[in-house]
Amino acid sequence: MKRIKRTFTQEEKDLVYDLWKQGAGFSDIGRVIEAKPGSVFTILRETGGIKPRQRTRNISHLTSEEREEIRAGLSAKMSIRAITRLLGRSPSSISREVARNRGRRYYKATDADRRARRMAKRSKLGTLEINPELKQLVLEKLELKWSPEQISGWLKVEYSRRKYMQVSHETIYKSLYVRSKKIIHHSFTEYLRRKRPMRHSRFHTRSGDRGFINIVNGVSIHERSKNIDNRKSIGHWEGDLVSGSGNTHIATLVDRKSRFTIILKLAGKDAESVHQ
Repeated sequence: MKRIKRTFTQEEKDLVYDLWKQGAGFSDIGRVIEAKPGSVFTILRETGGIKPRQRTRNISHLTSEEREEIRAGLSAKMSIRAITRLLGRSPSSISREVARNRGRRYYKATDADRRARRMAKRSKLGTLEINPELKQLVLEKLELKWSPEQISGWLKVEYSRRKYMQVSHETIYKSLYVRSKKIIHHSFTEYLRRKRPMRHSRFHTRSGDRGFINIVNGVSIHERSKNIDNRKSIGHWEGDLVSGSGNTHIATLVDRKSRFTIILKLAGKDAESVHQ
């Protein structure tokens, strides 16, 4: 039977990024949005764990209501200057708006507004894309294992009078981790001091989901029988969780006396998956 791929709403994606920033792990986030840890990883991977900036309409751009006023004015055979006086806009802005949307005769407000939204979504060139010299300098410093903070600080001192040769450390991080932009190849993250596949929150710890697990009536390891510590009888097991690349996990069970080992593949590192 073919598996149906789940699609996530923008609200769910925003929640994933917010929880990731707070330090939650893949399994924890998956439980909140009722999805598999692998699906959470897929959402985060393309942007390197960095929440995309929400696009908003520039206040200087024409609104859908203004475009409707332009359409009404053109239908009433008003001149461009008459329409600009009505809207309080410059004649050149209205003239360009009409010209780029099929002219006076065929201008439609809905089509013009839809085109404007589509054009606003197109990718914009970043600082390192515009300036190849600056990008090359950043790459060289990364290969020397300089941190983005060091690179940014050095550029401010070395090129204090050339603002176009300066870049923030956050821009360097985004260029490294946001794969969809393809500004700096993702392999350059290997030169960072913390070799991570995506950007982690400062609240994130390697312990992952442990902070979310509530052990009820737990017994301390220090209270176990001395017979177990002496390794004199078979049947006493020790368990451990091993996490690998690609959000893969296995559980190991080792008999303390015979050292007989069982390895189990897990669906996730959350408490329910490990328990099953």
